Amino acid sequence: QVRLVESGGGSVQAGGSLRLSCEVSRVTEYQGWFRQAPGKEREGVATISTSSSATVYADSVKGRFTISQDNGKNTLYLQMNSLKPEDTATYYCAAGASRMSLVPDRYNYRGQGTQVTVSS
Repeated sequence: QVRLVESGGGSVQAGGSLRLSCEVSRVTEYQGWFRQAPGKEREGVATISTSSSATVYADSVKGRFTISQDNGKNTLYLQMNSLKPEDTATYYCAAGASRMSLVPDRYNYRGQGTQVTVSS
């Protein structure tokens, strides 16, 4: 079992930045972030390989978001820059996938979510 706890969400104006953090009780090989806006399907945002540090991003956030992790602190991060109103969503960190993936259902564990609201 893996427990994940997100923090760092909030409200920001368009063009601003936020950094999300996720404390993970046990680091797994593949970890990531996904989001869900009201009335929309869940969307994979970014994923990272613990062993290689390889990353994959959704096209919608490429060049603006950065996923990273501090294995010594069992913490996963998502740095979000140049935020847009369409980034407004509840953001979840996830762990326990069998391979790198932006498909949320491929992760066995997820946190409770943190709200990000971007105003225009």
